[in-house]
Order: sequence, then C-alpha cells, then structure tokens
Amino acid sequence: MPASTTKSLRVAVLADSDTRWKWGSLTANRVSPADSDIRLDGYLLRGRATPTARQLEEVGVRADSLREVTAVEFLRELGKEDHAYDVVVLALVGGAVQAVLHGLARAWDGRAKRPLVVTGYVGVVYEKLADGLLLRHGADLVLANSRQDADRFRAVYEGVGADAGSVTEVALPFLGGATYTENDPYTENDPYTENDPSAKQGRRPYTVVFAAQPSVPENRKDRTYLLDRLIRHARLHPDREVLLKLRSRPGEHTTHIEELPYQKLVQKADPPANFRLVYGHMGEVLDRTDLLVTISSTAALESLHRRIPTVVLSDLGVREALGNHHFVGSGCLASWDQLDAGHRPAPDAEWVARQGVAADGSYETAFDAARLRITELLAADRLPPLAPYYTPVTAPGYLPGILARHHLGPDGSPLPGAPAADREPSPVRQIVRRAARGAYRHGVQRVAPVIRRMGEL
Repeated sequence: MPASTTKSLRVAVLADSDTRWKWGSLTANRVSPADSDIRLDGYLLRGRATPTARQLEEVGVRADSLREVTAVEFLRELGKEDHAYDVVVLALVGGAVQAVLHGLARAWDGRAKRPLVVTGYVGVVYEKLADGLLLRHGADLVLANSRQDADRFRAVYEGVGADAGSVTEVALPFLGGATYTENDPYTENDPYTENDPSAKQGRRPYTVVFAAQPSVPENRKDRTYLLDRLIRHARLHPDREVLLKLRSRPGEHTTHIEELPYQKLVQKADPPANFRLVYGHMGEVLDRTDLLVTISSTAALESLHRRIPTVVLSDLGVREALGNHHFVGSGCLASWDQLDAGHRPAPDAEWVARQGVAADGSYETAFDAARLRITELLAADRLPPLAPYYTPVTAPGYLPGILARHHLGPDGSPLPGAPAADREPSPVRQIVRRAARGAYRHGVQRVAPVIRRMGEL
C-alpha cells in the first residue's frame, strides 16, 4: 500500500467578531493546499464584539480549539517555540492587524523558520481603502476578494512605494449554495415554511428578504423608513413572505456597533402576518429567497453568486456613507417604489465578474493562486522578516497610538501592565468581564440613543 501523501498543516485564526471569524476560518480552509490535513486553532480577540456562543454556532465552522485572548496573550502564545504554526490568519480590523504584525515581527525576530501570515477583508471594501490597506501591509498574503479589489490594492501599495507582491486575488470564502431557480417547490426541510399550511399547496410563497446591516444606515429616521417600507411591501403583497434577516440578537455585537436594532423598532410597528424576523446562517435563508434586498450588505454578493434577483436600495441616495456607491454599474440599484410595482433587476455580467462573485461556475478555482503561493512559501527554507509599511520612521505620529491600543510599545513589545498570558483569569474576573461587556452593549443600544435624543432637544 502506498504511503499517504497527506501533510499536516497547523493553522491559527485570530478574529475579533463573528463575521471575521467566519471569514478567517473559512479562508483558512479555502487557501490551504489540497493535500493538507488541517488542524485549526481559533483565537477570539477580546473586545466589544467578541462573539457569543450562539454567534459562533451560527457560523458553523468547527475549530480543534477555541479560546478568548488579548493581543498580548496571542503574541506570547505564538512566541513560544512549541507553537509551530504553519499559517496564521489575521481576521481583524486594520489597526489590530497592524499591531499584531508588529508584535509578531518582534516575537519571531531571529527565528530560522516562522509561520506564514495571511490577512484580508471580510467583504466589500467601500471606505477607508488606503488606511485599511496600509494597516494590513506586512502580511505575507493580503487577500483581495475580487479582480477589482486586487487592482485597487496593488495601486495603493505601489503608489506609496510599498511592496505590492503580497496582494493575491481570491473570492469571498463563504459563497456557495444552489443556483436559483424561480420559486422552487416547497420542501419538507424548509425551516421557514414547514409550519405554513398554505406553502404545502404545491409551491412555497414568493419570498422577499431584506438583509439588514448593524450600522447602515445609522440614524433612527432612515432605519424606521426602511422598516416601514418593508412592512408596506408585505401589506401590498399578502401572497408573499417578507423576511427581515438580522445579523444578531439584542445584546450581541458583530463587526459594527448597532445602536438602533430593528428588533426594537419593530415593536412600535404593526406588521402583517406575512412579515417576520429571521436569524441564522445567511446561506440557509438564501435557499428560499426569491428577491434579496439590502442597502450594501455583502449578502448581495452571496445572492448574486447564486443568481438570485438582487436589489441594492437607492431610496436613501447612492452615497459613500451607505456603501451602495460600490454597486454603481451593477444593474442592481432600485427603489422600494420600483419593487412595489414589480421591478426585477438584471445584473450587469461584466460588473459581476469583476466582483469575485464567480456566478459563471469558476468559484472552485478562485483560490488556486493563493493555494499555490502558500505551498511555495511553506516550502521555502526561510521567510523574510515581517516588514509592515508603517514603522516609527514612516509614521511616527500614527503607529505608536495604534500599537498602544493593544498594549504594545513602538517596537512591538508589551507595555508595562499588559495582561499576562501565563495564567487563566479567575472565575470572579471572568464574571466581571462578562458583566462589563454586557453593560457596554446595553449602554450602546439603550443609554447612548437616549442621551443623543436629549442633546437634540
């Protein structure tokens, strides 16, 4: 019997929210060489958006180990000689990526062999392009989720004289699912219609899904407007199911802060019976979606990948602050008035192809370049030291503040008083930490809006 050629690959993923854990863990699996047996260790960066057990369960990715850490604890862990990871995926906001890169550069200084470092973006890059990219510079691979992003990333790096060789084109790692066929028949395992007798009479109801976002739009007026229009659409089309797909439950945080959750706003509305709130995995919701509506959510790309009719709303304007400007040229921009009248969008094929949506069936090859690059780098005798563009010389007024937020000094070393990693927090400290996080979330969603309204009086 021939010997097995499967190689063991140890991968660490550091993530700071549920959506970034989803991106990081799925990316680790997508870009790993095909002949690898992966051991995946998850690290959750402690902060306001640290995912709850329910959010982690919803993502559905299983790690061989999973623990909550600070940046300093993570760096001390990876600085140990016995933690010989092959690949480290940094699924973090830009400032945290930069801090960890500097910390790892110091921790691995002088090592003959070090892990490969990969980072990127969880979705559409529609704001702070230069800032976010330069904060990610220094990783061995900076993943771009589309051809358009890859071109923009290289232009930014080359424009400031930084090495652009790390930019590697891939696609969003969570695309998938069956290609849409109009109004599929009801199936017994459909979780949203299994208790609906009318749905079992041949075909399920036409289903409209609004994919909500935590921070877009931000103000009460605009969020109330969107909710009212969604409810109005449900009333105008009583034969349709109208679903409001929410990212998190009250008290939970995701990548962005949500001060005005729709769950709270809907309490003051009077929605019809064919309107409901839904949670859960976006892919499962898309399994029964006939029309996906959003402001600028990455869910639009998931929907386009499946060829589901997809609308990006123009009701509140096409503006950078909303992120829907990214969809100019897509053919997907439309208003609720148009949707109420029966409009069906037709996406522009060329635009879709440039966004990494891979609706043409090329998705499975979208990660080949990254796999090949990782295979080559892992086979190298020695990798060069991590060398971020930002240093105390190139950004003396910017970098120290970024590092200090994660208890690191200008040279990437832990500052005095930084959390120790050599002991587990006591039960009392863990309880206090959970209580503090809950109080913060309560303050964001309950107290802050009240204070803001009082200030406007």
